[in-house]
Amino acid sequence: MGTLRNLGMSLFQCLLLGATTAALAQGRCNEDDANSPAAQKAASQLVISDADPRAQIQVLVDRALARSQSVGMVKLLAQAARDDWEEVSQANKPRASLDLQGNQMGSSTDGASNGSGAQGRVAFNLSATLFDFGRNRQLAGWRSQLAEAARQGYFSAEQQLALQTVSLALDRGRYLLQAQVYSQYVRRMACLVDSLEAIVKADKGRASELVQAQKNLLQADLAVESTMSALRQTETRLKRFVGDDLPPSASFSNLLTRVPELDDMQRDALSAPEVIQLEAQARAQGSYVESVRANAKPQVNAIVGTSASAGVTRSRDWAVGFSVNVPLMTPGQDASVNAASKRAEAARLQREDALEARRYRLIDMHESATSAFDRARRITEILRNSSQLRTATLQQWQQLGRRSLFDVMGSESDYYSLRIAHVNALFDGQQAVAMLWSLGRGVMAPLR
Repeated sequence: MGTLRNLGMSLFQCLLLGATTAALAQGRCNEDDANSPAAQKAASQLVISDADPRAQIQVLVDRALARSQSVGMVKLLAQAARDDWEEVSQANKPRASLDLQGNQMGSSTDGASNGSGAQGRVAFNLSATLFDFGRNRQLAGWRSQLAEAARQGYFSAEQQLALQTVSLALDRGRYLLQAQVYSQYVRRMACLVDSLEAIVKADKGRASELVQAQKNLLQADLAVESTMSALRQTETRLKRFVGDDLPPSASFSNLLTRVPELDDMQRDALSAPEVIQLEAQARAQGSYVESVRANAKPQVNAIVGTSASAGVTRSRDWAVGFSVNVPLMTPGQDASVNAASKRAEAARLQREDALEARRYRLIDMHESATSAFDRARRITEILRNSSQLRTATLQQWQQLGRRSLFDVMGSESDYYSLRIAHVNALFDGQQAVAMLWSLGRGVMAPLR
């Protein structure tokens, strides 16, 4: 009887194994089959166009620059600063004025009227600064450097907006790839669930495995939905810059994958708009110091004037000469010069501090980019082994019964987690490279 019982159990196990194999063969566990509603919904939204990624990035940045009100504001301020410079630069040129007067006049002596009537007067004056110890020239230099600082501020605003646009476009590509990977994971889990449902009909004792697979499927569905939510949020932020007409994302996985040399980027940092802006501000403060010093020195002006009166009385006079203004006592002059000098030194230190911070930031970003791409390369190597492991584990489970369902799901989870890690490492490296370029000539330099 015992022998017959064992033989019966062995026969039942063989039939169960055959049913398992048939169920899995029917499901085929194909990652391209959208069995889950969440996966089907995600698949309809995960559209990656075959557009040129560089061209699309340039179009997005151009649209962002054209739409940006903040960049337009900075541009107007730069133009206003140049107008201020043009005004001051004309200070040494001759200045002319015309004075017109019309009066009703009258006079009397001891109560007796001497006459009354209309009286008109015309006066013309022409003056020009001949020598002021460079005061106006230094003021013009001050305004000129402020205008240059404003112009570099405009370039800096453009570069910052370009960096934000590129960063959001890369994040959009990141979440699209993540959603694709999670959708494949969902389809894989859905296939296992379908297969286990067929198995449980034959063997009720495997119901716990079905529950475990269903739990993993729900978790994968949640990962898809969370990623889609992050994708929608990223697209909303991107639309804020480029407009609602957002084209389907191109594949950005091959952009900004080369880490530039650190020494080259350190040299490029000197030409960054923010650094040039601070240099211009420091030079502007130096020119202002000299103009304040010149306030305490004599000023020589040439004067030409003529006037004529008609009406009750007639007269005409003219004058040609020079005027010399010599400041004798100017209380607070030394304090004013000291204050201007300290502001100039503070501007110089600000520039040095910003440049030093930028250099260390470059080192940090260079290490981040190098590490991220190295991590992506290593994960690629691990992925090969993980793919072989999950294939072997599934075969051993469905054909030989040597592995449990938990081994199968563990290998699947490990494989897809590695794929997500690979996507994150790749895009982390791209974001770091974008930041590297933004600290120098700008992120659009390698894209154009």
